[in-house]
Order: sequence, then C-alpha cells, then structure tokens
Amino acid sequence: MTTTYEHIMMRELQTWQRKMMRRPGILNRLSKSAQDKINSIIPEKVHQVITTTIKQMIRGVLFGAKLTTRNNKTRLALIETDRKVEETIKKYRTTAAAEGAITGAGGILLGLADFPLLIAIKIKLLFEIASLYGFPVNDYRERVYILHIFQLAFSSAQHRRNVFMEMKNWDEKSKSLPADINQFEWRSFQQEYRDYIDLAKLAQLIPLIGAPVGAVVNYRLIRKLGFTAKMAYHMRKAEAQP
Repeated sequence: MTTTYEHIMMRELQTWQRKMMRRPGILNRLSKSAQDKINSIIPEKVHQVITTTIKQMIRGVLFGAKLTTRNNKTRLALIETDRKVEETIKKYRTTAAAEGAITGAGGILLGLADFPLLIAIKIKLLFEIASLYGFPVNDYRERVYILHIFQLAFSSAQHRRNVFMEMKNWDEKSKSLPADINQFEWRSFQQEYRDYIDLAKLAQLIPLIGAPVGAVVNYRLIRKLGFTAKMAYHMRKAEAQP
C-alpha cells in the first residue's frame, strides 16, 4: 500500500526529474563556454595527467569503499530508509566541513590535499547510501551507477542532462555495460568535476578565509551530493515498481 510519505516523495522525485531535464540557461551556457575556452588552452599532456590521476584516485577509493561497506539485507519502509540516509548525510556533512576547515587553515599545501580527501568522503557516502537502499555495492554495475550520481551532482547543466538520460531505466541499460571500468568516460568525468568546483575551492587557498570557506563549501557539496543520491535511488525504486 502506498503511504502518504511515499506520495510526497514521488512528487519531490518528479520535481527533481524535471530539474535534471531542464536545458541550460544563458548564464550557464556562457560560464560553460568560458570554462571550455580555458580548458582548450591547457596543454593536452596536462589533461592526460589529470585524467589519469583522478581515474586512479577514484578507482582506489571505489575499491576501498567496496571493502568497507556492507551490503544491507534489511528491508525497511521508505520513510525509515530515508531517515537513515539523512542521518548518514548529516554525519558526512560534518566530517567534510571539519576536513575543509582544517585543510583551508593550513595554506596552499593542505588546501591541495583537500581534493583527494573530499573525493574519498564523497565516494564513501555514495556507497553507504547505495547500501541503505538495498543495492549491492560489490556489483560492478552499481559502482558505475555511483559514478553517474557523482557526475549528476557536479556537472554543467548540459552534461547533467545527458548523464540523467543515461541513468533512466538503469537496471535494463546496465546489462550492456562494458566489463572493464577503464572504458568509463574518465576525461569528461574529471573535466566536468574540476570545472564545477574550481571557483569555489580556489578561495579555500586564500589565507585567513580558507578555513571558513573550506568548511562551508564542503558542507554544501556533501549536502548536494547526498540529496542527488537520494533522488537517484528513489528513481531506481520507482522504475522497478510494476
């Protein structure tokens, strides 16, 4: 039987889906165009190094998170699962804010260390949310879905729309996924993510304001990622219903 809470969440899901399908506005297109111009100036070898670095970093975090996250076999009502998910997001928001404040207060060197640390926090959060909703994180296809959620949260409007379309009817589409995660589109993944957070995170390297900026930015990034993951798994469950 569908509960009042599930009705409310379905309306929220539908609102979110419309937002994901929204075409980029003028300001978004101008910002993306400027960022693309900057990226075109950066030497190709630099892009290759960044792509390889992020790929290896993410793959390491994915493997580690897989080992430390248990598959959840307990099935709860949606309201109870969502409550646990919100508690988990709150915990990771606090952790990320503290990490951002510490690295932001430490100047440029510690500020640079924030990048891999924050990625690790984000991926681990996604693994825990996936497990709470009952999806097996030891399944390669679920880990690819996690990377799609990551992109959905931290991409330009145009790329976000494309990623969202890839995630629709995932259970069916995932059957045709390549067997090797190396075939994932790492170049666009790292470029979209870097473009999304560059301006916000650069302020974290400025003395005196680095600590509060790092705390606030990390808090908001985790909040956004957590909500995106929640909606993405609500969509999966809605699609699975007869």
